[in-house]
Formats: sequence, structure tokens, C-alpha cells
Amino acid sequence: MYAREPRERSLCVIGIRTSWRTVDDGEFFCPTCGGDRNYRRRTGRRRVVLLGLPLPLPLLPRGAVAPVVECSACHAHFGTEALDHPTTTRLSAMLRDAVHTVALAVLAAGGTEARPVRQAAVGAVRAAGYADCDEDQLLDLIAALAADTGRLPGIGGDAPAVFFGLGDPSTTLAIELHEALEPLAPHLAPTGRESVLLQGARIALADGAYCPAERAVLETVGRALSLNPDDTARLLLAASHAAP
Repeated sequence: MYAREPRERSLCVIGIRTSWRTVDDGEFFCPTCGGDRNYRRRTGRRRVVLLGLPLPLPLLPRGAVAPVVECSACHAHFGTEALDHPTTTRLSAMLRDAVHTVALAVLAAGGTEARPVRQAAVGAVRAAGYADCDEDQLLDLIAALAADTGRLPGIGGDAPAVFFGLGDPSTTLAIELHEALEPLAPHLAPTGRESVLLQGARIALADGAYCPAERAVLETVGRALSLNPDDTARLLLAASHAAP
């Protein structure tokens, strides 16, 4: 007679599983992928489960877990603060609008009589993304500002309007610069923030040394970009030495 082989026993293990539920989706900048990707914002609940069965058997609830943002491409999980970082497309638009606002502010402060100044402003705005910008468009914007007409038309159909408002021009202009630049500053490296300031400086210097109003605008730009005042002064001085 043959000995009966012992029947195999399955091994059951108690573990914790998280069940996820998608509550929102959209596009974000994925730190792992290094680019714009689709995401799912998910909430989850933890449960103690019995593993080793054909299907896990839920036993006890263990409460909710913090919401996460899941990349649809790499499936990595991030805190919901990842959605605070603008997408590459949005960041490009913010930078374009910031340069546009700085150029208008410098022109408004220093005047548009000198052709080199107008050309420098057009070049900066075109390089930032408004490829169809020309001198006439900028002059129309400045004329609207001088006439105190309030909300100015943008450059092109999808450009944002720029409001300089009524009352003290220097105060409202400073508000506009802060509104355009402060949301951008945390997402730019120091060299990127300095570059925005220097673009404004090159416009101001196209017809000679800074006038007091131009310098005041550029100092406001530096503050809005979270640059140290000493760094702003150093950059403006270096730009003036480098100007032809």
C-alpha cells in the first residue's frame, strides 16, 4: 500500500489594502515624467484583508487615507499640492503675459517717442510668444493707457486684457505688475526671474540711461519677482554698462 500524501494547505496572510475612488481628473505637470500628463485625483480607504484566498476577503475598515494625484502615464502618486504647479503650457502663457506687462509698463513710464525703444519692446514681446506683435499694436495700447480708458485690449485675439485703471497711475501700474509677476515667480529659477527683469531693462536702455520713472518700474518688477533689492540694483547697473 502506498502512503497517502498530505493535502496541501493554503497559506492565508492578514494584510492592509487600499481601495481607491477617482473623484476628479485633468492635466498636470508630472514631476516623475518631467512633462504635462493626465492625472486622476483619488481618495482611498484602508481595510484589513485576508490574503491567500482566490479573492482578498475584507475584514475591518482602517479609515481614510489622504487624497492623492495619480499620473495616468507612470502611475506615480503625489500629494494634491502637485496640482499647484502649472503645466508647461500654462507656465509658457504666464511667462508670455509677464513679459508683455513689463514691456507695456516700461513704455508707459519712459515714453514711446524713440524708435529703438519701440523696436526693443516689440522684439521682447515677440520673443515671449506674441509673434504678430508690431509697433502699431503697442502704440495703440499705450495710447489707451494715456487716455485712461481702463481695460486695454490685448495683443491678438487670445491675449489677456491689461488694466491700468484710474487714479494714481504709479499705484495701479504697480498692482498690475505684481498681479502678473508674483504668481510666476515661485516657478522660475533665479536666472529666469532675472531674465524677465533684464528684458525690461534692455527696453528702457534702448534710448539711453534710465529715466527715474523707468527705474521705479524696474524696481517694482524686481520686487514682484521676489528679487533682493541689492540684486535688482546690481542687475540694472550691469545692464546699463552692457548697453551700446
